[in-house]
Formats: sequence, C-alpha cells, structure tokens
Amino acid sequence: MLCALIMAGGKGERFWPLSTDKKPKQFLKLLGKKTMIQMTVERLLPLISADRIFIVTGKRYVHLVKKQLPDLSENNIIVEPVGRNTAPCIALSAFYIRRHCKDNATILVIPSDHLVVDENRFRNTIAYGADFIQNNESSIVTLGIKPDRPETGYGYIQFDSQGAVNEAAITSSEGSNNFHVYRVEKFVEKPDADTAGKYIEKGNFLWNGGMFIWKCSTILELTKRYLNNTYKILESIFKEENEKFSSSLEKEYPQVDSISVDYGIMEKTENIYVIPSNFGWDDIGTWHAVERYREKDNDNNVCMGDIRSLRSSNNIVYSENKPIVIVGLEDVFVVESDDIIFVGKKEDIERIKEIKGKINKH
Repeated sequence: MLCALIMAGGKGERFWPLSTDKKPKQFLKLLGKKTMIQMTVERLLPLISADRIFIVTGKRYVHLVKKQLPDLSENNIIVEPVGRNTAPCIALSAFYIRRHCKDNATILVIPSDHLVVDENRFRNTIAYGADFIQNNESSIVTLGIKPDRPETGYGYIQFDSQGAVNEAAITSSEGSNNFHVYRVEKFVEKPDADTAGKYIEKGNFLWNGGMFIWKCSTILELTKRYLNNTYKILESIFKEENEKFSSSLEKEYPQVDSISVDYGIMEKTENIYVIPSNFGWDDIGTWHAVERYREKDNDNNVCMGDIRSLRSSNNIVYSENKPIVIVGLEDVFVVESDDIIFVGKKEDIERIKEIKGKINKH
C-alpha cells in the first residue's frame, strides 16, 4: 500500500510579508487559483487515493488544512504540538500511519509547497520508486532533480554514475518514461556559486528536492538506530489509549531531538538510492521563483491582483485587497497584505528574512 505524507508545517518566511506565521506560503495562491497545498494534493490523487494521503502540520494550521482540503478526513491530519524539524515530524507521522494503515505501508514524503510542471511524469516516477522499494524493502529512494543551472539555494545529492542499479521504462498515455536508480554517495549542503558550477560540470550531482520513498518499518528502524531518544518518546506516546494520546503527545513531544532528517538519518545511513528526475520541479522558495512561472505583461512585470502599470518594467507587484498603481518604476518589488505594504528593490528579495527580523525588532 502506497501512502503519501505531505509536510505542511513550515513558516515560509522568505515570502513575507504575504506569508506570515498565521498563514504561511503553503496556504497561499502563489501560482494560480489554488493554494500550494491544494495543488500538491491534486497532483497525487490520480495515483494515491485521498484516504491514503496524510498531512502533517502544526496545530495552529489545522483549521487551514480543513478549510482548504474539505474532502480530506480529519483522521488524515497529523498534528505536531510544536515544530521540531523534519526528522521527528517524519517519525511521528510514520508511527501514526502504521497505527492507521495496519500494515507496513510504503510512504512517499513530499513538501506541500513545491511546483511540478509535468504531473504525469511525476506520478510515474513515484510509481517506479514505490515498485523499487517493494522489491528492496530496507532501502530508501529519493527523487533527485536534474539541475539546469548552478543553483546555490538548494542542497545537492551526489550519486554513483558508474552504472544504474535498476532501470525501467514505464509507458503511459503520454508516452514512454525511462527511469534509472543509482546509489547515493552523499548529501551535500548548499554550495557557493563556483562549487555549484563544478557540480553541474561533473554531471553526477542532483538537486535535493526533499522527496523520499521508504517503508514505514524502515524509517522507524532508522529513527530507533540514530535518534533513539526521539524513537523512545514517540513509542511511549503511541502506547497510550486514544483518550490519553493527545495529552501525552502535548506533554512529551517537545522533548524529541530537534534535527532535520538529512542530518539525523540520511547522512548516517547506507542503502539510499536516487532516481534522477526531470518533471519540471521548483521549490518556489522565494519571490524570484514565482517570477519564473507567473505570466508577465508586455513590460515584463509580474502583476498579481488589481494592478495597473504605466511606464514600468521588470517589477513584481502583489495586491491582496487594494488596487495598486505603479508609474515609472523598474526592478521594484511591491506586496500589499492584510498587515503591511512592502516596497523595495528586487535585488533585496533574497534578504527578506533578514529585513523581516529587523522590522519586527522595532
């Protein structure tokens, strides 16, 4: 049985001032008429039914999940009492899925706020990865994105390019998709520009998109091995009866290890494989990413909302409630939200978190 776990607890600080602690970017309509989390669920549904799609999020966002995904059962919402990074979040979810699915499910783990252009190829890649795990139950598969530029904002996956461990061609209504699986050599942190360029030249480096496929038993065993404190706490919580479970989770969960799954598990274990993937992926991490995919007017402006532009070019303008008029501006970034109106140069977009921190101090 293939289940999906969508991680939806992030704060999306690089999309401030639109993305806030109350309503982070996964619940925003950044790329069209639907929110990022709605788009994520919908692209999975032809492959994985709604009863096998789980959302893990913070308790303050449960109402947003229910509102934006009304067809999702409340039993499929996993609630983190506090954020403790991705490793305990994933382990908590694995315990939960094991309890509800009653078998050793295969779990696809994906973020809630990424873009996928070729959704059919995305699903076929997942299906192939799940088949590989079914035949190699103690393994982990990650989907590595074939890079098309020396990106410094992503982590990388280095793989052994000397020969594919497994390969297959899956034929769908949209043509043939060829897949290969390679052994992962190591996960690499975000590089500087020169290093990223060298990765591209070498050809055996992929972007780390944070997407994994594994057996429920595998990730729990690895958590027990490498994050034993977290495992013991979660194991004791899930031994509680239903009426005591919530209170035990609230009390004990803050004591788990606060660590990412990359640091806590992926960098320590072996038997990890990667499928080089090319389905038009972007993590939509900053406003520049939105600029890449949103339609532009004749003057290269990205205008979202009620915007009127005169003699202006190369701007990003977002209006949530009020009309905005820009005249004679170039390379400017304007966002109007419920809380604030932000105006600045586009070159400062990468400093959004820093700017937010300085403003919040005043």
